[in-house]
Amino acid sequence: MFDRHAGNDRAVLVQLAFGKAPMADDIEELQSLAATAGADTAAIVTGRRDRPDAAMYAGKGKVEEIGAACAAESAELVIFNHSLSGVQERNLERALECRVIDRRTLILDIFAQRARSAEGKLAVELAQLEHLSTRLVRGWSHLERQRGGIGLRGPGEKQLEIDRRLISVKIRALQERLEKVEKQRHTQRRRRERSNTRSIAIVGYTNAGKSTLFNRLTAAGTYAADQLFATLDTTVRKLYIPDSQPMVASDTVGFVRALPHELVEAFKATLLEAVESDLLLHVVDGASDQREQQIEAVNMVLAEIGAADIPQLIVVNKCDLLGLGADAGRVELDENGDVHRVFVSAKTGAGIPELRAALQARFPRQNTVYSSDQPVDEPPSTAAQ
Repeated sequence: MFDRHAGNDRAVLVQLAFGKAPMADDIEELQSLAATAGADTAAIVTGRRDRPDAAMYAGKGKVEEIGAACAAESAELVIFNHSLSGVQERNLERALECRVIDRRTLILDIFAQRARSAEGKLAVELAQLEHLSTRLVRGWSHLERQRGGIGLRGPGEKQLEIDRRLISVKIRALQERLEKVEKQRHTQRRRRERSNTRSIAIVGYTNAGKSTLFNRLTAAGTYAADQLFATLDTTVRKLYIPDSQPMVASDTVGFVRALPHELVEAFKATLLEAVESDLLLHVVDGASDQREQQIEAVNMVLAEIGAADIPQLIVVNKCDLLGLGADAGRVELDENGDVHRVFVSAKTGAGIPELRAALQARFPRQNTVYSSDQPVDEPPSTAAQ
């Protein structure tokens, strides 16, 4: 039923719904996330509850069903498409006798695999440590064995406190290094402001086609692929549009529903280009049935990083799919007569002239002498080392 790949973990995926039926798109996204992390789907278990169980999130009967699926499919991993507490993870692992992770841990693992720049690796490490610090007890099986031993309780607890302190020191060191990167980006931003250069940040749900659009607009040649979180590191390039003010465009990390708060906090320095931009190009996957929910998820993250009030231009992408080709090039205006939405195919180039025209109308050329020596590339990796 499901594909198998040598070396991949075999995982049972769990999607529960509370007061409604599980959404097929939610399950499909979980499968994509699992595959991106390197796990093969062995089975999918769904269910409905009034509320999560305090001890194991799922009820006793559902946990037994998950265990049966693990045994039948020889699965060694269970992935919940929800956020679990440390206690719930530990209880589930005891009941199922296999590893259990939640959506947050899964996404953190993907980011750890995909980070390439020194800055991106710092941000991911910080997010992982902050996540770990809230559930240190999970990995301390030797402490659990000591709990019943006379005279061993004190040393065990002392060891746990030592490790908590070590993680706290490491977190602070990473935060200080990322603060230096943030200051460097602020400096670059001020230099661009002095040269009257407009900043355009490309944001959107993961796999909406942001990097493909970025390459189409700037000829940057950055990595773009039909996969989740293909881009983690912000890239900035000049964007030339005739009869417009000087512009730079930035390609940012993709967002996703229930993006772990630790990642949002850790990537704030990377997302500074979006926070301080003059315009957000919000790229939407026009071929997705959940595009409205994805727009809402992106806007929630933008609000969390302080970018909720920055003007947006919605770019409905992938018009080459699902018979949307006739929409390519169509524009929609807001109540002020400004272009609010443009339909494009970043892959084929359809609708890109209309998008460029919308940007030119938004930032027309002014009778001002501009300097073109401002830096537009991302900070050198040595700044974060």
